[in-house]
Amino acid sequence: MIKKSLLTPFQKFIKTGSIAGTLLFVTTIVALFWANSAYAHYYESLLQFKLGFSFELFELKKPLILWINDGLMAIFFFLIGLELKRELLVGEINTLKKATFPLFAALGGVLVPILLYFLLNEDPATAKGWGIPMATDIAFALAILSLLGDRVPLSLKVFLTAFAIIDDIAAVIVIAIFYSSNVSVILLLVGVALIGLLALFYKYGKYNVEIGLALAVIIWFLFLKSGIHPTIAGVLLAFTIPIERKLNLNEFAKNISDISAKIVKKANANKNQLGIKRILTKGEIKCIDKLDDLMDEAISPLQHLEHKLHNLTAYVILPIFAFANAGVAITADYAYNFDLIRNIVISLFVGKFCGVLLFSYAGIKLKLTEMPKGLNFPQVIGIAAIAGVGFTMSIFIDYLAFAGSERSIVSAKIGVIIGSFISGLIGYLILLFTSKAQLKQK
Repeated sequence: MIKKSLLTPFQKFIKTGSIAGTLLFVTTIVALFWANSAYAHYYESLLQFKLGFSFELFELKKPLILWINDGLMAIFFFLIGLELKRELLVGEINTLKKATFPLFAALGGVLVPILLYFLLNEDPATAKGWGIPMATDIAFALAILSLLGDRVPLSLKVFLTAFAIIDDIAAVIVIAIFYSSNVSVILLLVGVALIGLLALFYKYGKYNVEIGLALAVIIWFLFLKSGIHPTIAGVLLAFTIPIERKLNLNEFAKNISDISAKIVKKANANKNQLGIKRILTKGEIKCIDKLDDLMDEAISPLQHLEHKLHNLTAYVILPIFAFANAGVAITADYAYNFDLIRNIVISLFVGKFCGVLLFSYAGIKLKLTEMPKGLNFPQVIGIAAIAGVGFTMSIFIDYLAFAGSERSIVSAKIGVIIGSFISGLIGYLILLFTSKAQLKQK
C-alpha cells in the first residue's frame, strides 16, 4: 500500500495539471472566437507587434508570437527537463521495472502515429509534419481524467503521466535533431561548453540562482543564433540543476533550534510590554528571515525550481501559448490543405490509440512488461484514446515543421485541434462507461 504522504506531491501535480488543462481549453476557445470575429485584425496585430532592443552593432527584435514560442516556451521546456531529471532519478521511471509498461505505451504512441503519417502523406511539401502527432499534452489529458473524479484510480493518472514524460523525451530529441536548421557549430559548441561549465560549478561549488540565470540567458541566445531551437537549451540547462543539497543535518537542526529559541525568547520579552495581539518586532522578523534562508538551503534546488515554475508554467506560460497559437481564422474561401488536416487527425487519433494499445498489449503478452497494480485493460484502452490529445507540443512542432508556409501551419493546426478534440471525447466516454460497468459489478 502506498503511503498517503508519498502521494501528496503527485496528487498536487495532478490537481495543477487538471486546472491548467481547463485554463488551456478556455484560452483556446477565446483565441478561436477572437480570430473569427470582426476584431480579428487586432488579434493578428497583437501577435505581430515587435518587441526587443537594439544597440549600435547589435539588434534583437522579434514579433510577440516568436518571443512566446522561442522565449516563454524555453521556460516550459526547462520545467520539462527538471521533471525528466527527477523522474529518471527518483520518480515513476527511475527503475527499469517501473518504466517498462509506460515505456512500451510511449514507444507505440510515438512510432505508430509517425508511421501512419508517412503512409497517408503523399505531398513532399508536407512530409516534415511527421513529428506533429507524436506527443501527448499532459495538461489537457489530466484535465479530462479530472472530469471523471474518483471513477479512475490514481494509478491510471500515474501511468498517463509516466508515458507522457517519455513522450516528451522523444519530442525533445526529435526537435533537436530534425527540426533545427542552418546550424552554426561554433555558437552551438560555445553554448554547450557554458552548460558544461555551469554543471561543474554546481557540482563542485555552491548552487547560485543569479549566476545560473545570467548564464541561462546567454546560452538561450547562443542556441537561438546557432540554429538549434532555444527550447533545447532549456532542457539541457535543467539537467545541470542539483537534485541534492550539500547539507549537514546536525548543523541544520541546531540552527533551526537556536533561531526558534530566540523567537520564543523575544516574544516573551515583548509580551507584557506590547500585549498578546501585536505585530512582530524587528528582531523577530530578522529571526524569521533567517529561518526562511535556512529552509531555502534545505530544499533541493531542483525541487525548489520545479515548485516555483510549475504554477507559472501551468497558469501563465501555457495559456499564453494556447492563446497565441490556437487562433485560427476559419473562412470558406481559404485554401486549406484538407489532405494535411485529414492526415493529422487520423495520425493523432488512430495512430496514438492503436500505438499505445498494441504496444502495451504486446509487451504484456511477450512478458516483457506487466500491468501495474490497480489498472485493467479497459482503462488502458481509454488512456490510449486520450493519448491523442496532442495540443501544446503538436502545435509547437507544427510551427517548426512548416516555418514559412502559413497554409500548412494553419491546416496542421486545425488538424491538431480536431484530432485532439476527438481523442479527448472518445477517451472520456470509454473511461466513463468502463468505470460505470465496474461499479455495477461491485
